[in-house]
Amino acid sequence: MSVIANVMTQDVRLEQLTQWVHSLPGWEHALLEVASADASFRRYFRVRTVDGSAICMDAPPDKEDVRPFVDITGRLQVTGVHAPSILAQNLLDGFLLLEDLGSTPYLQALTPETVKNLYADALHALLQLQQADCDRLPAYNERTLRAEMQLMPDWFLHTHLGFSDDEIPHDLINHTIEALVEEAIGQPVAFVHRDYHSRNLMITGQNSPGIIDYQDAVLGPATYDLVSLLRDCYVVWPQNQVEWWVECFRKEAISQGIIPPVDAASFQRWFDLMGLQRHLKVLGIFARLYHRDGKAGYLNDLPLVLSYVLEIGSRYHETSELVEWMRQAGIPQRIGTVHIPA
Repeated sequence: MSVIANVMTQDVRLEQLTQWVHSLPGWEHALLEVASADASFRRYFRVRTVDGSAICMDAPPDKEDVRPFVDITGRLQVTGVHAPSILAQNLLDGFLLLEDLGSTPYLQALTPETVKNLYADALHALLQLQQADCDRLPAYNERTLRAEMQLMPDWFLHTHLGFSDDEIPHDLINHTIEALVEEAIGQPVAFVHRDYHSRNLMITGQNSPGIIDYQDAVLGPATYDLVSLLRDCYVVWPQNQVEWWVECFRKEAISQGIIPPVDAASFQRWFDLMGLQRHLKVLGIFARLYHRDGKAGYLNDLPLVLSYVLEIGSRYHETSELVEWMRQAGIPQRIGTVHIPA
């Protein structure tokens, strides 16, 4: 019964959305088609007319608030990055009509031949984005960082893999979490998108990439978005290439005054440990998306995320003991692993 009710609710909202779009000048005869959905309750529709297209965001007000998206859009556009223009808005009902950034995310276009130019654009845009206005943005604080990583034992180990509470090494996990929190809050801070990766970067004809899904932006560690991009949960690159990109970014970030002068080894350590915080969190999030929200596709990405944890985590004393427990517990064999090229 609940599934049927949910479908009816979605149909009603689609009817409301269509009526709203048709009430807008120039969009009276527009046709709507499904564009995409994301990991939240938001849905996206492509709106077409004979003169062009736009994207309509449907964000149910009882589940999602579109105001942060509107706010962050303005902040990003000031920096020169390509956030979609807002063509019309209905904040009460949770509808936005947005510039259409096309249908080609980085993930579809990335190859060993294209990655150099695409990532050059993405890194340049990230440097701009990090200088966005952070006034009154939520802080990526200790409590948030800690709560995110706690999703790993709760949803990945217990719910997904079936470990009992007694089998989970809570003291070891908590010790690891505290070490990673301490490392994260010791970094310089900047504007943080929180999901700056290949699914949220769109190839556009001008000022590429177009950037989407930034409504959860915070003030936080300066390497967070960099690791989201370079140790992407959906695509993997050779470690020596990743380290080269990290070093190029470090030099440019210092040159532009985004971070204070820091040596290459220290910055690489910030980057690696920030990545471990993110990937431990993502193990829990992907498991939760399946078990709570019925989104099974993210399970296919668990092996790569786990491989990052095992490979990078083994290099640092803060995380090596947890990595060893994961190996001894047979977790890589239970979900599969992905080889990370050297």
